[in-house]
Amino acid sequence: MPSSVMLKNLSDPIQLIYAGGTFGSYGRPLAPLSAEVFLPTLQKLLSAQDSTNNLPTVSWLENALIKDSSQLTPSDFAHFYQLLLNAYTKGDRRFVLITGTDTLSYLGAFLAEAFAGSDICIVLTASMRPLLESEILHSYNIDEHSDAWGNLNDSLKLAAAGESGVKISFGGESWPAQTVQKIHSHDLMAFTGHSRAAYPANSYIKNLPDTRRQHWLDDQQDLLSSIQTRAENASVHALYCLPNDVSMINNQLQALLSQPPCGIILLGFGAGNIPYSAALAETLTLAHERGHMVISASQCPFGGVSDSYAAGSWQYEHHVIAGGRLTIPAIYARLLWLLLRYDSPARRRQRWLNNVNQTGTNIKKR
Repeated sequence: MPSSVMLKNLSDPIQLIYAGGTFGSYGRPLAPLSAEVFLPTLQKLLSAQDSTNNLPTVSWLENALIKDSSQLTPSDFAHFYQLLLNAYTKGDRRFVLITGTDTLSYLGAFLAEAFAGSDICIVLTASMRPLLESEILHSYNIDEHSDAWGNLNDSLKLAAAGESGVKISFGGESWPAQTVQKIHSHDLMAFTGHSRAAYPANSYIKNLPDTRRQHWLDDQQDLLSSIQTRAENASVHALYCLPNDVSMINNQLQALLSQPPCGIILLGFGAGNIPYSAALAETLTLAHERGHMVISASQCPFGGVSDSYAAGSWQYEHHVIAGGRLTIPAIYARLLWLLLRYDSPARRRQRWLNNVNQTGTNIKKR
């Protein structure tokens, strides 16, 4: 983008992206409507409601990737990054992305990492029930019992304010994307989060000077091709500790040693406690030497990890990195972004430690 091109102001339309999920599902059995059918229907509904709800003006950002969010892959995450980056480069700044609930928190946290340091405004939303009444098969009507319309309205209003950063809006609340996690598989209040977010939420800039924005965009565009290529092979694994013999978790980790450098989330008990064995300690050291990033996380939904217990602190002596208070989706997102963004294990590790330092975690870095 030439430096003379200014970002569009807050009177310009919000760019709405439809990516599938329950929100746009319809019929018997439920299945996502195509963009060709769903978007004109949604446009009519928005136009009809605009006069009564005072909704902001929207336009549609064309997106060819529409699927159930449980099917999303690293390459799909890179697709949405490129889609948003290209629109941001052209001067658009405010976006609402409709996706599915299964990976809503993962995609939101990934986009937060990817756009850190910018002044973009992205709001992600979804729904637990379809927007359209599926019992009426000959016309498209809003289901009054669905949470979809309320979630969309709230997201559009949040995006209209234009506050920089990536947020998730759901169930009448909104949070920085990195803090959000799904806590119920059926209830309309399916997500929770908090506002005490550190990096990347605190990296966004309210009004980014044109020159700095252009430098940021140039850096991202220069790396876009390599990011897309790396996404084809990037992998993040999760090893879940259970009350089994420690050899089981050790065998799982050993099976990854021969793989290309990847991300590994070690889901421990409580504050990150991991069963100890000399063999597992040696395997963790080998994993580090071969370029893998092993991150300690907690199976608990809240609180994160600490080194207060000997049962957990020993792993940090073998190059395991503490996940701090980050959620599992946020850890996955950060690992994936580092795998795509940086070309060496050393740079990825250095960047992770720098980011975790900014979260205020009390784990000592080794």
